[in-house]
Amino acid sequence: QLQLVESGGGLVQPGGSLRLSCAASGRTFSSHIMGWFRQAPGKEREFVATIGCSGGSKNYGGSVKGRFTISRDNAKNTVYLQMNSLKPEDTADYYCAASFGCLFRTVVGAYDYWGQGTQVTVSS
Repeated sequence: QLQLVESGGGLVQPGGSLRLSCAASGRTFSSHIMGWFRQAPGKEREFVATIGCSGGSKNYGGSVKGRFTISRDNAKNTVYLQMNSLKPEDTADYYCAASFGCLFRTVVGAYDYWGQGTQVTVSS
């Protein structure tokens, strides 16, 4: 079982950058695929990015491809989301998620564990 805690959210101007972190407790972090999702007010939770167990494989949602980078440090039980060239439409609560196994998963229902979320606001 994993517990996930996100951090790094905040207010940033359009064009700016933020790095989100998600710290996981538990001894099996490296056996879980990790993902980031986001949910804007009044909208469904949306896939942002996922990373394989070893960190070598990554997949991104279309709206963030080329601007966001997911990475993980298995020694620190932490996954990151580097967000560059932020736009107002990136404003949302961002959630870290984990799913046991190493196959890519991009749907909300495939993930077993979720953090509490961290808020990102992109505004001038």
